[in-house]
Amino acid sequence: MDPLGAPSQFVDIEGLPGWGDLYEADQQNASPAEKNQLDVRSPFPYRKDINAKIILWKGDVALLNCTAIVNTSNESLTDKNPVSESVCMHAGPELRAELQKLKGCRTGEAKVTKGFNLAARFIIHTVGPKYKSRYRTAAESSLYSCYRNILQIAKEQAMSSVGFCVINTVKRGYPLADATHIALRTVRRFLEIHGTTLEKLVFAVSDLEEGTYQQLLPLYFPRSLEEESQSFPFLPADIGNAEGEPVVPERQIRISEKPGILDDNSDEEGLEVDFSFIGSHAFARMEGDVDKQRRLILQGQLSEAALQKQHQRNYNRWLCRARAEDLSDIASLKALYQTGIDNCGRTVMVVVGRNIPVTLIDMEKALLYFIHVMDHIVMKEYVIVYFHTLTNIYNHLDSDFLKKLADIVDVKYKRNLKALYFVHPTFRSKVSTWFFTTFTVSGLKDKIHHVESLQQLFTAIPPEQIDFPPFVLEYDTRENGSYYSYPSSPDL
Repeated sequence: MDPLGAPSQFVDIEGLPGWGDLYEADQQNASPAEKNQLDVRSPFPYRKDINAKIILWKGDVALLNCTAIVNTSNESLTDKNPVSESVCMHAGPELRAELQKLKGCRTGEAKVTKGFNLAARFIIHTVGPKYKSRYRTAAESSLYSCYRNILQIAKEQAMSSVGFCVINTVKRGYPLADATHIALRTVRRFLEIHGTTLEKLVFAVSDLEEGTYQQLLPLYFPRSLEEESQSFPFLPADIGNAEGEPVVPERQIRISEKPGILDDNSDEEGLEVDFSFIGSHAFARMEGDVDKQRRLILQGQLSEAALQKQHQRNYNRWLCRARAEDLSDIASLKALYQTGIDNCGRTVMVVVGRNIPVTLIDMEKALLYFIHVMDHIVMKEYVIVYFHTLTNIYNHLDSDFLKKLADIVDVKYKRNLKALYFVHPTFRSKVSTWFFTTFTVSGLKDKIHHVESLQQLFTAIPPEQIDFPPFVLEYDTRENGSYYSYPSSPDL
C-alpha cells in the first residue's frame, strides 16, 4: 500500500508463478533409458534449478519490483519507444537528467543508472541493433552483446533479480522470433555458468510478444524430460557457442596448438582432426594447405572422412550466405512452404512447380532460399510433395541445378527424406526423373512416388494436412472427375 492507502501499482516478482511452476510434469516421470537418450541429444537439458529462476510475465517491465530492470533505447538514450517512455515516466524527471550525464550508449553496450521512483533499485540501459538482412551476422552479435552485458553487470554488482524487456524494438526492425532465440539461449548459457549469482530473471512481454516467448521457451528451458524431447527437433541450426554467442564458421581462427606437428590420429591428407572444437581456445586450429586439398580432391586421393569434412564446410558457407541475404523476392513466389504432417507424423514440405519462373529469377538465390527454409526441417524425418501440375518449359528445373543442389546439401537432407511425392507427372517428367535418379543422383529413386491423382496422395497424407494451390484442386477435379472441398492457401 502507498502512503495514501491505495494499492501499489508495482508488481512483486515473488508473487509471480515461475516458468517451472506452469508445468506439471516432473523429471521423475521419465524412465532411465529415456534420460540417457536425452542427455546425449539435447544441448539444453532439463534443469529444474534453472527453470526455478525464470518467470514469463505479461506486463510493463517498469512496474517490476526487481533489483534492476532493463530499458531499451537508442544511441543517445532518448528513444521514445513504449518501454523507454514508461520507464522514464515512472522513474520521474531525475532519470532524464541522469541519462544526459551518460553521454549516450553504443549499440550492444549497457549502462546503469539508479531506479529513482521505480520499485527497481537500478535501470540497465542498452541499445539493440538496427536489423537489415544483409547485415544479419552483425545484428545477431550486437543483440547477443546487449543481453550478455546486462547479465555481466548484474553479476558484477550482485543484483539478485533482473526484469528484461524485449530489447528489439519495432523501430529497429529485428524479427521477433530470431531475437527471442538469441535472448533465451544467452540467458540460459549464462545461468548454466553463473547461475548462483542470480535468483530471478523475469521476461516482461506484451500481448504480441507473449506467444513467441511461450513457444520458444521450452526449447531452451524445457520443464521435463518429455518436453525436452519434444522441443529438441525445433532448435535452430545455430544455437551459438558455450555462452550463446552466434557462431560464424568462416570467421573462426584455424591455428593449431603446435603448428607443424601432426597429431597421432591425424589423416595424411591435410584435414587432420575434427573442426568441431574450433574456437575453443586462443590457438584453436591451423587449416591444411588449401591448394593441396583441392589437388587431392581432383586426384581422388582424399579419404571419405576428409571429403565429408570438406563437404560440411562448403554447406556451412552456403548456409551462412542464406541467412545473410535478402531472399524476400524468392519467398514471395510461394513455391516452397511447410504444411502439416503425413500418416507417419513426418513434416510435409510442398514445392509448387508452376510458381518457379526459372527463366526470370536468380536460381542461385532460389538455392539459398531452399537451404534457408529446409535447414531446420531436415533435422528430423520429412517428406516432400512436388506439384508438377500445369508446369511448362519455363518452370522446369534443369538437371544441372538439381545436381548442384544435391551436391551442396548436407547429408541429413538425404538421410531424413523419406518420400518425394511427384503429383500430376507427365510422361516427359517421368522419363527425366528416371534418368536423373539413375545416372546423376543415387539413392533417390526408391523414395520417389509418382501420384496421378490427389485421392492417391491422400492414402499417405490426410487432405487436411496439405495446403493446396487452388489450381491444383481445379486441375485434379477436371482430370479425375472428383471434387475436394478441402481448404486451400488463398495467397498461392
